[in-house]
Amino acid sequence: MKSTSVLKFAFGCLSLIGSLYAQADQSTYLIQNVRVFDGEHILSKQQVLIKLGKIQDLNFKGKISADMKLIEGRGRTLLPGLMDAHVHAFKDQDLPLLYGVTTQIDMFSAVSQMQEMNKRMAQHDNFQNPDLISAGTLATAPGGHGTEYGMKIETLTAPDQAQAWVDKRIAEGSHFIKIVMEKGGSFGRFNTLDLATVKALIDAAHARHKLAVVHIGSYEDAVDALEAGADGLVHLFIGKDLSEAQISRFVQLAREKKAFVIPTFSVLESMAGVKPKEAQQDVNLMALLDTAQAQILNATYGSTEKSELLNAPMRLTAALAQAGVPILAGTDAGNNGTQFGISLQHELAVLVKAGLTPLAALRAATAAPAQAFHLDDRGRIAVGKKADLLLVEGEPDHDILATRHIVEIWKDGHAVSPLREEKLQKVREQKQKKSTGVALPENGRISDFSADKLASPFGSGWMMSSDSVVGGKSDVHWSLADQTEQGDQAILIQAKVRSGFSFPWAGLAFYAGVQPMQTADLSAANTLKFKVKGDGKNYRVAINVEGSYIPLMQTFNTTDQWQEVSIPFARFSGMDPRLITVIAFNAGPEEGDYAFQIADVRLLKE
Repeated sequence: MKSTSVLKFAFGCLSLIGSLYAQADQSTYLIQNVRVFDGEHILSKQQVLIKLGKIQDLNFKGKISADMKLIEGRGRTLLPGLMDAHVHAFKDQDLPLLYGVTTQIDMFSAVSQMQEMNKRMAQHDNFQNPDLISAGTLATAPGGHGTEYGMKIETLTAPDQAQAWVDKRIAEGSHFIKIVMEKGGSFGRFNTLDLATVKALIDAAHARHKLAVVHIGSYEDAVDALEAGADGLVHLFIGKDLSEAQISRFVQLAREKKAFVIPTFSVLESMAGVKPKEAQQDVNLMALLDTAQAQILNATYGSTEKSELLNAPMRLTAALAQAGVPILAGTDAGNNGTQFGISLQHELAVLVKAGLTPLAALRAATAAPAQAFHLDDRGRIAVGKKADLLLVEGEPDHDILATRHIVEIWKDGHAVSPLREEKLQKVREQKQKKSTGVALPENGRISDFSADKLASPFGSGWMMSSDSVVGGKSDVHWSLADQTEQGDQAILIQAKVRSGFSFPWAGLAFYAGVQPMQTADLSAANTLKFKVKGDGKNYRVAINVEGSYIPLMQTFNTTDQWQEVSIPFARFSGMDPRLITVIAFNAGPEEGDYAFQIADVRLLKE
């Protein structure tokens, strides 16, 4: 996550840009002869007038004045600005608006970021970015999901803490309350709130007339959350299948409780190792992403594709839609395998694949989230609503992919095309610039270990690394060890992995950039090799790349004899070697004492 100071600086710059942008575009627009999807229905041959950031007339019959900019609408459809009902908007916020996403529902962000955005929206000074409707801090247990990002947040352990906790969030500016029910999975385990505390939080939110939405990780948690009175579920869950009885119970509960559901297929695909290939193959969509922004779509959480894990959420979504349960389009953008804006365009296509009609998918990204989150000024095309609009070629109510054929986007009545052109030009310039990759040593060795220091031929070097940087309790030390049989100097890494962080680790890290966490282009290599021996336990190579806060990992084991480990870059699914920041050799996440020796670390072209 970005620091508070960086966030304030970034938003300050955006405000300055926005002020200049506002001065450049105070236009009145008349969109003529256009099909309109008003958030619910299709209207034909309308004359939509935009003035002073609002929709002034849906079928203008007056005299055309000299100050009106005329936009031809024949063969085109005008839609409300799209809404992504589940994001974590801590980076890449130059993107969403460029894909027609004018509002994002943020499920967890820094309080300072939320407050700055609330201020900008209140001042009507946010037309260069999507609006952000945020939960701020989420409700979770100590060591629960949400605590693993290094942000200090207030957690809960008992029902009697719920009302005070909710009241603090409302005082901070939270628009709604998000609650976490998550035990974790293959990457590690989380503590989670007990059901009594979840119920108390829901009741506390309702006592203050706020929505209470719940993050769930399993069918059982989803049912419990619905029975506890949740207004909505902000995820579904992966799984090979569900029984008819399970589906029937779930749908009946959602209907009885009048709850909405945000499936978030974009992140569920990532968990199943499925990349958004159809979006990645769309040249026009990808043209807006720089190299780092594009690579995150390849970095799925699942290392191998298991599309069968999408069967359960697909079947459940179809059944919910058939029963009239509100489905909202959300992506969980900010996670590996997703990207802001483009993932919402992808999500619409997946919702149709799951069984929604194109018209229902459009509602899921417009009127449905506006209604669910009580945003009465948007999500519809009607007189007096915000002029957050998307004009596309074709008829997306028949072909959902037509939402990608963007003619123009308006945010609070301001045309977004200048921002799109600026971004397209920056990406073109980046792609035309020749890469200056790191010149690797002839033998590829990046470890030069001695009694004095852990040296390297480039980068900012080798350092001990542990979860203590994000509030964990693990610890690690190094000392000089014996040489290998080939005469390579080894070092001994002794780690104590302790609970205190959701995914504890401790080990040795190589920072490839000139400064720690800067990017280095290591495309001159395609294989990582090293010599290792140790205590017989399993360890992980973790590679961080720009744009992703979760490393790509491969496991290796140790014995009491020296062995050479060779890992092709291709095994790190989705990794772009031009964007590497850190290569680490870690103990964990299982707690315990670890000891291993490492030597002769090389980056090679094989």
